[in-house]
Amino acid sequence: MLSAQPIDNLPRGTVCIEDIEIGMRRSLRKQVTDRDIALFSEVSTDCNPVHLDDSYAQDTIFEGRIAHGMLTAALISAVIGEQLPGHGSVYLGQTLKFTAPVRPGDQVLAEVTVMQIDHARRRVTLECRCAVGDTTVLKGEALVLAPSRKFD
Repeated sequence: MLSAQPIDNLPRGTVCIEDIEIGMRRSLRKQVTDRDIALFSEVSTDCNPVHLDDSYAQDTIFEGRIAHGMLTAALISAVIGEQLPGHGSVYLGQTLKFTAPVRPGDQVLAEVTVMQIDHARRRVTLECRCAVGDTTVLKGEALVLAPSRKFD
């Protein structure tokens, strides 16, 4: 089994559909590093120079390098897959809106909040948000299939 580098995170595990409530919230904080950006470029094959080349990025609207938007979105995936609902959850859909850039060195707070629960179908709708300080950098909504004790 592969393991990821530890991040400032709430306890990992599973919240079964039977225990999920409207308003439940989970989050993690992660500082985005140059290494994270380089590794994400390698894995995704997205080598856009706005992420990797300082001199190129200086001449863009961002006036410097930025992290991949999907790297930031992956932090939402980490909260869903590790905390709420956690292990055994399955992504069914995700909407994302990127509202500000994330730069190397930024500390991102990724959080999800339960908005709706369909117990019969084990579906949970989550409000998703990432922020750097007081600035929202990503917002959206996820639909996930939550694990159930009935299927253990």
